[in-house]
Amino acid sequence: MKIAYSILVGVLLLLFVGFMYLPLHEERIVATTTTENKTTDSLALPPAAPVTAVEVVATGNPYLQDALNSYQEFFKNAMARGMAPGAAVAIVYDTSVVFLKGFGLKQSGTTDSINVHTVFRLGSVSKCFASVLAGTLVSHHLIGWDDPILKYYPQFQLSSPEHASKVTIRHVLSHTTGLPYHAYTNMIEEHLPLDTLLASLKTVKLFGEPGQIYSYQNVGYSLIEKVVENATHQTFERALTENVFKPLGMYNSSASYMAIMNNDNVAKPHYFARKHWVPVPISDTYYNVSPAGGVNASIADMALWLKSLLTGGEAIMADTTLTEIFSPQVKAISKNRNFNRWKRPRSSYYALGWRVINFQNDQLLYHGGYVNGYRSEVAIDQKNKIAICVLTNSPGNLADISVPEFFKRYSQKSDSIRYWYNQQNPVFVRHTNPTPPTAHQ
Repeated sequence: MKIAYSILVGVLLLLFVGFMYLPLHEERIVATTTTENKTTDSLALPPAAPVTAVEVVATGNPYLQDALNSYQEFFKNAMARGMAPGAAVAIVYDTSVVFLKGFGLKQSGTTDSINVHTVFRLGSVSKCFASVLAGTLVSHHLIGWDDPILKYYPQFQLSSPEHASKVTIRHVLSHTTGLPYHAYTNMIEEHLPLDTLLASLKTVKLFGEPGQIYSYQNVGYSLIEKVVENATHQTFERALTENVFKPLGMYNSSASYMAIMNNDNVAKPHYFARKHWVPVPISDTYYNVSPAGGVNASIADMALWLKSLLTGGEAIMADTTLTEIFSPQVKAISKNRNFNRWKRPRSSYYALGWRVINFQNDQLLYHGGYVNGYRSEVAIDQKNKIAICVLTNSPGNLADISVPEFFKRYSQKSDSIRYWYNQQNPVFVRHTNPTPPTAHQ
């Protein structure tokens, strides 16, 4: 009897303990639900960012595939030689993503591999995003390329009030404001807020009329942030998210230090010291000039962005607006001598947030970026409908040569690639004059 009583008491005790703890377990499970790629949690845990599945399409074109395979081997060999701790590559052809891959490690000394959703800092490739964002606002008639900056930012001052009144959005995005080269870029790294940086421009000696001389800027370029904020009544990051990132499905992209620090899939920056790559902390530098250097993105997101730009940008803007963004505005010397590995540049210009580099029979829309131990390279060949982006979590030769090495391999196969494509997609021409030729013809 005592044994039976003891067993009964034990069972009741187990049921009581289970009753006390089971609801807590169920609450944690039920509290987190997923609806339309959005996560909600009553326990106030940060929501997980939805991930867009980027479809990589097999080309079917054996010559294009040969070029891609050759480039992949180049990249694998470069990584094996330690040219970078980690990298990611996206290649878009016509309307399809044909290559998308991560290489190496997020952080040297670990086994944490980079995947296509790993986030990198873009550095000056952010300028391309700022001009594209401006283009979406132009398409919606919220701003105009030739609107004066003072219309949106009345606080804007330069040493000459007359000069300041002439500076337009076009001048800002083409680096032709008349400010000297890299005016107050050194102050960016002192973590000063954008308002302070812009207010300091009134003390700078000007050296040219607006629209006349190319002079690369970071502080001056970030005047576009004030334009965007006034036109949209949103922060620059929110406007970029709503007008570019969300429409294109770029859910791992952002434009703030807080965003990259809250992401658990990030490539850590590195520098080379004592014959090996050394990881360093992610810095908040240049997020105070987000349009010039504060955008973060994964290679999957960059593939979606390039795909949109290569097909006319119709998801976010009119194709005529994109044509304006890519139109040369001012002659600008390109300092990237690595293009000689492919072809020697014949001339170069700056458009709106993009460089335009002309070669014999070829033209690239291009920009590079560097910040905090990250490097980025992006290039679009509109004639051949192909584009590439390379991201690395270190400076060095791999990023520098990545674009010309790809186009060198592509150009070797380009005639065969086009021939194969034309064979698969023949163009039939209908004669508009059905009259048969006469004998004397």
